Amino acid sequence: MPHLSSLILRSLALAVAILTTSFVAARPATAEATLIVEADSGRVLHAEHATYPWYPASTTKLLTMYLTLKAVKAGRLSLDTLLTVSPNAVAQAPSKMGFRAGTTVTVDNALKMLMVKSANDMAVVLAEGVAGSVENFADEMNNNARRLGMIQSSFVNPNGLPADDQIVSARDMAILARALIREMPEYDYFWHLPGIRLGKLVQRNYNTLLGRYPGADGMKTGFICASGFNLVATATRDDRRLIAVVLGAPSSAARALKAAQLLERGFNSNSGLSWLMPSLGTVESLQPVDAAPPNLRDEMCGGHRKRPATEDEDEVIGANNNPDSPYGVFLSSLNPPKAKSAAALLQDAKMGEPVLVYTGTKPPAPGSLAAGDAKKKTAAAKPPAGKDAAKDTAKDAPKNGTATAAVPSGEATLSKPKPKPKAPAATDPSKGGASTATGDGTAAKPKPKPAPKDTAKDGASPTAAAAGDGATPKPKPKKPAPKPAATDLTPAAAQQTSQTQQAR
Repeated sequence: MPHLSSLILRSLALAVAILTTSFVAARPATAEATLIVEADSGRVLHAEHATYPWYPASTTKLLTMYLTLKAVKAGRLSLDTLLTVSPNAVAQAPSKMGFRAGTTVTVDNALKMLMVKSANDMAVVLAEGVAGSVENFADEMNNNARRLGMIQSSFVNPNGLPADDQIVSARDMAILARALIREMPEYDYFWHLPGIRLGKLVQRNYNTLLGRYPGADGMKTGFICASGFNLVATATRDDRRLIAVVLGAPSSAARALKAAQLLERGFNSNSGLSWLMPSLGTVESLQPVDAAPPNLRDEMCGGHRKRPATEDEDEVIGANNNPDSPYGVFLSSLNPPKAKSAAALLQDAKMGEPVLVYTGTKPPAPGSLAAGDAKKKTAAAKPPAGKDAAKDTAKDAPKNGTATAAVPSGEATLSKPKPKPKAPAATDPSKGGASTATGDGTAAKPKPKPAPKDTAKDGASPTAAAAGDGATPKPKPKKPAPKPAATDLTPAAAQQTSQTQQAR
């Protein structure tokens, strides 16, 4: 009996261990999936949780790009085909361009806005232009995904906005990236555009590896609360192109850093000792894991964060340009071919100039304020609130045709020039106040009341006394003019007060 009891206990312990192991295997040990493969051969150089299901977020737009370019190559569309912004496109959540329903945009411009701005409304415009409706386009997405071997993927929309059935894996995204590179080489520029310019609106690419990591040449970022920060990145050195996939990073800076580390690891994998590493096969041979995708909503967007996570949190990329930041320290430690110094790795100028985009069929005339039918109500946007409003408004005002910074909300917003400050009205000398100057430096004209003869002698402004209609005022010798009030301002002080009031 003791032997039987011991056997039963051991059997139960073994069963518990098996169940525990199965549970752990059913979800990633860390909230991140990574993969690095060779673009040409598909050979896997590193994989971690690469076959766990994941929410793709805006990396979905790589498949939207693929299907659109496939339609162009098949002659169903051309890059010059005009597409119309539908009410359904207008209703999409940001990030978006914010055009009105009925606005027209070419396939070429819509693709550029899709890939740089990650515009959700442009994804719908393209989907409806290719397949007639979002539902039909989703069917094409799923059919092509299966044909390419993306066996873990399913799609219900063209932009990656939250949906339970919008699922991919790092494995499948690498397969999609390879398909774009191999089948669409003539359209390679779409996924490494430095930025776009729409009138006064300038938007830099969310992929912060471009122009900073040596050889970086693509592809697409993505973020929703459930997925974390995703990135499909490509880079080429010495005619060798690699694809890195990062899913579920805690921030946009972290995903860029992780992708750079993966790429660096891949480029250094041809060392003399690489033959000692076990072969991981090709990306298609990676075995899928049957599990539900992790939901990172609480971690990414919970109340513990000082500010909500957003896709454009690194739009002002000062942290990435700071040599003391983790990203800057990592870049400065690299020794890529032809890199003479760490400073050369951090030059933002390598990104190049943003490309012009516009609505309709023709670009706007040089010097025009806006391009296309952007929301007109934003043209009269209120000046920013707070004590720095005057400074921010002056910075956004058009000067010699320079462009303003991108608007975080995703709207195609144009800046309003700063109005000139108004000076206080001139004080009536007859009421005891000295005259002041107007904001443009000219003397204010007082009311045409007669001034006392000895005004100048008692300290009142002689300019105000002489600025009447030319008639000789009637003297009042028995009543001296009152002295100026202590609160009267000089012209410079009046102008400063006016500006302070505007800043409030």
